[in-house]
Amino acid sequence: MGLKQFYGDSHTHRDIEMSAAQLARGWRARLKLAFEAAATGTQLTRREHEGPLRVQRAFYPEGAVGVAGAAGAARGPCHVYIVHPPGGVASGDALELEVAVGAGAHALLTTPAAGKFYRRGSAGPAGVRQDLRVVEGALEWLPQENIFYPNAAVELRSVVHLSGAARFMGWEIGCLGLPASAQGFEDGALRLHFELWRQQQPLLLERLTMTRENLLARWGLGGHVAFGTALAFPAGVAELALAREAAAADCAERLLACTLVEGVLVCRATARRTDHLKQAFVRWWQAVRPAVLAREAMSPRIWST
Repeated sequence: MGLKQFYGDSHTHRDIEMSAAQLARGWRARLKLAFEAAATGTQLTRREHEGPLRVQRAFYPEGAVGVAGAAGAARGPCHVYIVHPPGGVASGDALELEVAVGAGAHALLTTPAAGKFYRRGSAGPAGVRQDLRVVEGALEWLPQENIFYPNAAVELRSVVHLSGAARFMGWEIGCLGLPASAQGFEDGALRLHFELWRQQQPLLLERLTMTRENLLARWGLGGHVAFGTALAFPAGVAELALAREAAAADCAERLLACTLVEGVLVCRATARRTDHLKQAFVRWWQAVRPAVLAREAMSPRIWST
């Protein structure tokens, strides 16, 4: 399916004016992005938003050289930062992100700061839906962590569709409660859905429900407040070895395990501190990216600010 089929022909940029009744139910926001290959490199060809969800300009920090001097596109991968101006997601908010990456294009998406999900209110749970489609291109989905405040109620759904020779690297990182302030998740409720599809066939389907009980139980997180999953496709035994070597660098502050399922490299981690888990995932990405995407890792500048 081409990008025009996916998005249609509209190029409008719209903000919705919300009535008092709509605001009582929470913010509604949607962002649609499309990336296509051009002679000068990957271009952000469509940027359509409704409500408080948008992006800054496209960045090209990597240049044109891939692994071992291999020539790449003229400006290398396109880095984009997804911005949610309110700074946090409140009860009843609904956010939708749709991304399409075309043939030969390479996009890296991240966020400028951690996502924050506040405690539940009368408007009901907050919801986030992320639909990522890659058509013969490459996508890196590397958002910073989500912080789920005490008593938050959230449903977070991420679906990745790959077709042809598409490649994908991505992660989801969460923190339950506010451990630095000695505040736990309390009676919060978190539902996570993650799906990875290729050619309309499922590679990985996950459902996770997080409550106070499985946060503390030994069969759950065992008292760890940070958790995450990182994925890479396509991958084989060589990429698995690289991931396990990176994971062995520091096991004192976290638990991290890597496995290979149907050509998908799956790495899962828990930790008592979110920064330790995120550092482990960055090392994983730096180790595996050259093999999966034929480019040395260059961290987005926003991660250092």
